[in-house]
Amino acid sequence: MGKKDMEREARLFQRFPTAKAYGEKIRPLLSEKRYRHSVNVAYEAVVLAERVGADVQKAAEAGILHDCMKDTPPLEQLAMVQRAGMHMTELELGAKKLYHAVSGTAYLKEVLHITDPEILNAVRYHTVGREGMTPLERVVFTADFVSADRDYPGVDRMRKKAETDLRAAMIEGLAFTIQDLTKQEVPVHPDTVAAYNWVLMHPEAFENTSAPSQEEG
Repeated sequence: MGKKDMEREARLFQRFPTAKAYGEKIRPLLSEKRYRHSVNVAYEAVVLAERVGADVQKAAEAGILHDCMKDTPPLEQLAMVQRAGMHMTELELGAKKLYHAVSGTAYLKEVLHITDPEILNAVRYHTVGREGMTPLERVVFTADFVSADRDYPGVDRMRKKAETDLRAAMIEGLAFTIQDLTKQEVPVHPDTVAAYNWVLMHPEAFENTSAPSQEEG
């Protein structure tokens, strides 16, 4: 773990003790790399939430928890989903990479006893998105793309957009996801397509989610 990672973790957990408590609970479920990613996403989600006026406490909690089941074997994930009485579509059942968003939400309900629908939905839709995403869902979705540990072609451009225009960052992230899946000739989740169309068609939903200019303070 690098110095910057340690500093981010310390600042995050000092400010949000509940996120620290959740981190301690899920750490045994995750590889070190996945845990680091979760901390970085939580940290970035807080930064984005502050910029756009979303709930920073919930951003920290949803961020640290978003991948809580990703390293769990698929069959165990499906068992957790069944235990919570949740439904998965045929497409979701055929794409193991999507399991963790549903099973993670189930874990939050069944094990951590989280009932806040905003946090549950932020975890549930952090991978595919959906039409009408709430501010909290948007910041967790975007933080997952631009967290400090991410290193892929174009990430710096994504980070730059996220600094000033969450909508532009989401459009790029959703377009990237759709293009990547179509290149692989695998199904695109309908929620992802719906999210992309909704973000494009409803700029008014983001009117208060741009960072203030220097002139505005």
